[in-house]
Amino acid sequence: MTTSFGAANTALLKDPKLQIPSFVNGGLLRPSSNSLALTTTITTRRRRHTHLLSSSSSSSHVIRAVSTPARPNTATETKRSKVEIIKEQSNYIRYPLNEELLTDAPNINEAATQVIKFHGSYQQYNRDDRGARNYSFMLRTKNPCGKVSNRLYLTMDDLADQFGIGTLRLTTRQTFQLHGVLKKDLKTVMSALIKNMGSTLGACGDLNRNVLAPAAPFTRKDYQFAQQTAENIAALLTPQSGFYYDVWVDGEQVMTAEPPEVVKARNDNSHGTNFPESAEPIYGTQFLPRKFKIAVTVPTDNSVDILTNDIGVVVVTDDEGEPQGFNIYVGGGMGRTHRLETTFPRLGEPLGFVPKEDILYAVKAIVVTQREHGRRDDRKYSRMKYLIDSWGIEKFRSVVEQYYGKKFESFRELPEWEFKSYLGWHEQGDGSLFCGLHVDNGRIKGKMKTTLREIIEKYDLSVRLTPNQNIILCDIRNSWKRPITTALAQAGLLHPRYVDPLNLTAMACPAFPLCPLAITEAERGIPDILKRVRATFEKVGLKYSESVVIRITGCPNGCARPYMAELGLVGDGPNSYQIWLGGNPNQTSLARTFMNKVKLQDLEKVLEPLFYHWKRRRQSKESFGDFTTRMGFEKLQELVDKWEGPVLAPSRYNLKLFADKETYEAVDQLAKLQNKNAHQLAMEVIRNFVASQQNGKGE
Repeated sequence: MTTSFGAANTALLKDPKLQIPSFVNGGLLRPSSNSLALTTTITTRRRRHTHLLSSSSSSSHVIRAVSTPARPNTATETKRSKVEIIKEQSNYIRYPLNEELLTDAPNINEAATQVIKFHGSYQQYNRDDRGARNYSFMLRTKNPCGKVSNRLYLTMDDLADQFGIGTLRLTTRQTFQLHGVLKKDLKTVMSALIKNMGSTLGACGDLNRNVLAPAAPFTRKDYQFAQQTAENIAALLTPQSGFYYDVWVDGEQVMTAEPPEVVKARNDNSHGTNFPESAEPIYGTQFLPRKFKIAVTVPTDNSVDILTNDIGVVVVTDDEGEPQGFNIYVGGGMGRTHRLETTFPRLGEPLGFVPKEDILYAVKAIVVTQREHGRRDDRKYSRMKYLIDSWGIEKFRSVVEQYYGKKFESFRELPEWEFKSYLGWHEQGDGSLFCGLHVDNGRIKGKMKTTLREIIEKYDLSVRLTPNQNIILCDIRNSWKRPITTALAQAGLLHPRYVDPLNLTAMACPAFPLCPLAITEAERGIPDILKRVRATFEKVGLKYSESVVIRITGCPNGCARPYMAELGLVGDGPNSYQIWLGGNPNQTSLARTFMNKVKLQDLEKVLEPLFYHWKRRRQSKESFGDFTTRMGFEKLQELVDKWEGPVLAPSRYNLKLFADKETYEAVDQLAKLQNKNAHQLAMEVIRNFVASQQNGKGE
């Protein structure tokens, strides 16, 4: 990080679209040449005042909003990306967003679109529309551990109807996304969120994103400790300069008290981690080079895709279940760029073990290492995974230890990881129940949305959002189980045994029509793709109970973590996908590219031979992902190239729903009239029957 501009950035500053001013004495933002003067108003209610460090005592010299630890002067300045300059000149992520929000235009300028990300929002437009762009904004909440209070859920439900597109979307990082908010309504929506126990601060942008933890509301000591740790880490790395509250609630402080250990860890500068006298002691004016992701969990529970995060934190307990400390993984990350082999998905690797009282200091040291050494010239390579890949884990550990002030202890042995969905009914451990509900692609809409609101409101329930885009209803009394089950079934929210196993683990990103990065469909396309996979299963004789983990994204950024899937489809052109194979059901193995540019209509030509040979050549209980890894891609490609169809006849009526061949054929014929298969139609009949039997029974 630096305090002056280099020649490499001169051209960027001449770009009239950026309209980036310099800071001048007196706290005024004055135009460098062609932009209007902006006065920075300091209100008495501001959470923290902005600190501007003077580069000279002369009133004619520029004052830049820069906070940089002392370091030797260098003769040349490293090139920085355009976003780095926007951040430095933003007055701690205020300008020019605060000006742009006051204009009558439906959109904001280029610099403001970068700044608003730190506030938890992306500018979007409907790519299905032709002609003039219809701009709107997506808001993403920040919910550590996926915890959502009753009050906040009802607020989000209302905002979706009043200011959004009438739907809520659950994300793969345990948050809500609210789509379709108009610029003129942004402040109203943000203010409502903040005043109803919600926040979008840091849900996007170059800083720590939402901290994951197992969503299950168990009262077990290790789960409680993991969730509390996740909340403390989230608090530690929350921006401190007050920009969020200045913009959306006019500086009014709407914050709860932080645990003293969090405040102590943030303020500690005994190892040179902080910017002294800065409004952002950890982030400074530049924040981080790119987004930063952290997850906390307990041994065996990989509901959080622990290895895909920049930092993965695992609670380590003694034989009595008492937390002793944490294992730490570093360097995970999913994003990549097509046709650029120097970008890649990566799994986290072990860094070491720390005692439980040191976790905040260790996390801070890792973040500061990335802040100081992560690349800021080319955002494609700015994630921490590239720093570790370049340095190697030994050098990275050594540098982190300088900021930590201690040596990491040896990584503790862990049991094997398991994916846990927490769907269905479970005991919390305190006499209450929780109910995990599968939500296709995380999209809450229609009857499902109405029913969820009625249940959550009637029984005053809190909820948890899961990293697999599902929702958990918490603190349910035993006497409420039956009426809640009935209401859910009528809204299509079924017990997991009534949901196709393929759907239970599938994920997709939103992609079209609103994501500006999408190359092809994901959320809108996955329902049909899953049906086609199920039909292929039946054609090659795989049982209904069998499944593979399928994840689909509309571009290579990997928001739905397709590179951990057994079968990942990554958009690489219109109606075209890369096929990734080799992940496993426990999300501990990285997939690899198997084929490029596979057209949507040709998927069966690839999947049918793969599934057919998996069924016939797999070892005992071997998953599809492990099978593809063992066989090797060269052999699999040969099987695909030589495929001429199954050798054996299709399904032997192994679906237990049918007692005889005649019944099966009759139902199958009827199903085809509805563009379904026999099993799908039969399951619908059963679901409707169950719902009709439960309907009207007493609470």
